[in-house]
Amino acid sequence: MRSRTCALTLAGLFSLVLLAGCNNTLNPLCGSARPAPLIGSLSPSTTTYAQVQQGVVVTITGSHFVSSSEVMINSTALSATIVSDTQMKVKLTPDVISGPGTVKVSVRTPSGNSGDLGCTSGGTSSVLQLTVN
Repeated sequence: MRSRTCALTLAGLFSLVLLAGCNNTLNPLCGSARPAPLIGSLSPSTTTYAQVQQGVVVTITGSHFVSSSEVMINSTALSATIVSDTQMKVKLTPDVISGPGTVKVSVRTPSGNSGDLGCTSGGTSSVLQLTVN
């Protein structure tokens, strides 16, 4: 694998040139950029609707979770408790899950204040499925 070098060139007092291929860790202007979340597992991955009616807590394990990350249940955004950058918890109730079936779970992190500086920021994870019996 070839290593890429990122450079920041000052071509004048306020003129900056960013080279293509710069990533957030090397670009000093990307300080407020947030990484896209990744999810790997749900616990439990199967629950009953009776448990949902009581307010079941689901733990999501992955990486790049930040305080602004939220859980997407199908297309509904829910606030979550961020335990660490690799774990978050969300309480599921009948307000979000109306009955038995398959539920799509993902994590979304809104973008930071990186503007148009060539920084990537935020995003939505892949989808895992929660089975509600």
